[in-house]
Amino acid sequence: MNSLSSAMEDPSSGHRRSKKHHRQRPPSKTAAEESEGEVEEGDPEAWAALNKGFRQVQSVLDRNRVLIQQVNENQQSRMADNMVKNVSLIQELNGNISKVVSLYSDLNTNFTNVCQHRSKSSSK
Repeated sequence: MNSLSSAMEDPSSGHRRSKKHHRQRPPSKTAAEESEGEVEEGDPEAWAALNKGFRQVQSVLDRNRVLIQQVNENQQSRMADNMVKNVSLIQELNGNISKVVSLYSDLNTNFTNVCQHRSKSSSK
C-alpha cells in the first residue's frame, strides 16, 4: 500500500474511495506582516458590506434548495397539477440564478473597490 494514500471502505455505499494525506504548510506572512510586523484590521464598513452581500447570496441559495426539493417532489408525484406548479417553480429558480449572478458581480465590484482604496491609502 502506498504511504501517501490508503483505500478505505465507505460503509453506506460499499464503494471504495481514496484518502490522501497532505502535509500542512505553516501559514505564510503577508507583505504587510513582513514590512510592518502587524496586519491592519481593515475598513469595518467594507467588511459589513461584503458580509451583507454574502448573506444575501446564501439566502437566495437556501431558497433555491427548497424550490429544487419541491420540483423533485412534484416530478415524482406525476400528478398533472404538480407538473403545472413546476413551471412557476422553475421560473423562480431561473430568476434566482440571475439574482445570484448579479449579487456576486456586486460583491466583486465592492471587493475590488476596497482593494483599490486600500492600495491607494497604503502607497501614500
